[in-house]
Amino acid sequence: QFWDFLHILEMCGDPSPRNQYLFNGDFVDRGQFSVEVALALLAMKAAWPACVHLNRGNHEAMRMNTIYGFLTEATQKYSSEMFYLFSEAFQGIPLATVVNKSVLIVHGGLSSRDGVRLEQIARLNRKREPDEQADPLMLELMWSDPMDRPGRERSPRGGGVLFGPDVTRQFCEDNGLACIIRSHEMKQEGHEWQQQKMCLTVFSAPNYCDISGNLGAVCDITPRLGSPKLSISDLTVRTFKSSPHPA
Repeated sequence: QFWDFLHILEMCGDPSPRNQYLFNGDFVDRGQFSVEVALALLAMKAAWPACVHLNRGNHEAMRMNTIYGFLTEATQKYSSEMFYLFSEAFQGIPLATVVNKSVLIVHGGLSSRDGVRLEQIARLNRKREPDEQADPLMLELMWSDPMDRPGRERSPRGGGVLFGPDVTRQFCEDNGLACIIRSHEMKQEGHEWQQQKMCLTVFSAPNYCDISGNLGAVCDITPRLGSPKLSISDLTVRTFKSSPHPA
């Protein structure tokens, strides 16, 4: 998806204080150019530290990289030492970001427990590999998915939970949020509002794995003048098709 990543930058413009970026995880695996995507993101973060932001996804983890290709790619293009340097960098990436104290952006979703506060998420020790036994909340933020039914259920993925609209509503009320934005699931139109517009999925990899035929999407967040907090009317989704690229 490296060429789609470049297309997003061309479409949305250079990072700046008035044009900030947040990339919401799953930067590597399942592709031939994961190394290039990861290096470009880290270089952008170094060049524009206050304007480029990253969230960690479930594929910024050594176990997933071993299974889904990034370990092999990084070792073939550089060395095993380079792979471990990438893994160390991934451990420093935040698990979630709050925009204007109004919108939580997280790769996967919400917790298996009620009463989780943003302060708890901020205090998590993220500089390690995800481990459900050691800290289920960290893994759930990276793995969980929304569902239309109320309550919570075991996730068929094996990690995280499925969480219903009542769970999202309570979490947003407890933390003063308008909604959550997440990724983690391929959507044919590149995005999907769920749970009475409390949960927005944005998926930015068009024609996923070169076989899915889906659109990609980005979400523009533009606060209204004079309003300190955001509402869902401040969110605009743009979709795009996949870019041609070498095999």
